[in-house]
Amino acid sequence: MNGTDIKELIEQKKLAELRELCSGMPVPDIGEFLLELDKLDRVLLFRLLPRHISSEVFSYLKSEHRNDLLQALTAEETRNLLNSLKPDDRTTLFEELPGRATQKLLNLLSPEDLKQARLLLGYPEESIGRLMTPDYVAVRPEWTVNQGLQQIRIKGQDSETLNMIYVTDSNWKLLDSLELQKFILADPEHSVEQIMDYSYVSLSAFEDREEAVHMMQKYDLFALPVVDSEGVLLGIVTFDDVMDVAEEEATEDFHKSAAVSPLRTSYPETGILELYRKRIVWLLGLVFINLISLRIMAAYEEILASAISLTFFIPLLIGSGGNAGAQSATLMVRALATGDVEMDQWLKTFIKELGVGASLGVTMAVAGLILGFIQGGMQIAIIIGLTMVAIVFVANLIGVALPFLLTRFRIDPAVASNPLITSITDAIGLLIYFLISTWILYLT
Repeated sequence: MNGTDIKELIEQKKLAELRELCSGMPVPDIGEFLLELDKLDRVLLFRLLPRHISSEVFSYLKSEHRNDLLQALTAEETRNLLNSLKPDDRTTLFEELPGRATQKLLNLLSPEDLKQARLLLGYPEESIGRLMTPDYVAVRPEWTVNQGLQQIRIKGQDSETLNMIYVTDSNWKLLDSLELQKFILADPEHSVEQIMDYSYVSLSAFEDREEAVHMMQKYDLFALPVVDSEGVLLGIVTFDDVMDVAEEEATEDFHKSAAVSPLRTSYPETGILELYRKRIVWLLGLVFINLISLRIMAAYEEILASAISLTFFIPLLIGSGGNAGAQSATLMVRALATGDVEMDQWLKTFIKELGVGASLGVTMAVAGLILGFIQGGMQIAIIIGLTMVAIVFVANLIGVALPFLLTRFRIDPAVASNPLITSITDAIGLLIYFLISTWILYLT
């Protein structure tokens, strides 16, 4: 049955058939279809959905459509919806709403949910505490495996994941993290402590959420426990939430690599004025950096006038340097982000790139010599060849060094963007070009 059939059921007010049909549809399909309806029909269809489905559909919608729905629902309907949402999805909703609206919604929560929401909202915006959910299964070490399985059956229905079971003491201090398989295969009369190996990884609630991405990738886990400074288990972060973070961080890096301040909403939801603000600062900054190149060219105006053919090669040389620098910077930014390269490996990496830069420079110099000879003779060929080696070599090292320096000063290395690297290497490349040109021409 397609969207046209659903619209006909709405028009004919066949609500029982409509509810039954939507109950068997995938959540993403329901969410997409809701957006195609007008406001009244959208609210009608949403109210017909079973509670467990409506909360998932609500989490699927974008913030503007969530807000529209909330305004149309009654206080009781809103309370039921909020109580059905997963804690991490509820926190995301609160973060997207104005402060007063958030407070109004908090007042609709049950005491237990209110406590959870305020706990989650008390952590820094980019922290793991904002990402975690308190829905997990925990057992005690002195319990038998059979008691642990009973706890899993009781609490498992509300748990975010059952892949991992957490062992805590009476004060909720985390002692271990065990796979469900261990409980299933163990002797039911053994104690939980007998199957513990005390080998687990955890995250602090105050750590940056990117750390959850790195830890899951490193240890190949579906969920990670979150603890406070005393090791008390507060919640867990799960694979689906971490993948959302990874996507956001990758998007931010893409934006920064193009000298654009990261967008806080999706592109369709971002207005013209906001897009202007995100881009103009970087563009103006790059203009001032490029003024250095203009000053260098003005200082060597006589050299250009004495050998006009030197002018023809400026785009070739600075373009080659910019491309080489952008290549090395991109490699280093990604290597640092994924943990392939650590900060204490800077010297080893730098030495490695000395060889890479020299090899690239010599290869590019051969092409420069040929073009220089064709355009201006042997003297120009020597200038272009030597300049090409120097520019590519230096630009490659700048592209490697800048991400390390930015990371050292706790600045996101992604700001070592292609436009920034290109602007810096343009100025340095011109200076190298004119210094070599002056030296060669004066010698002859």
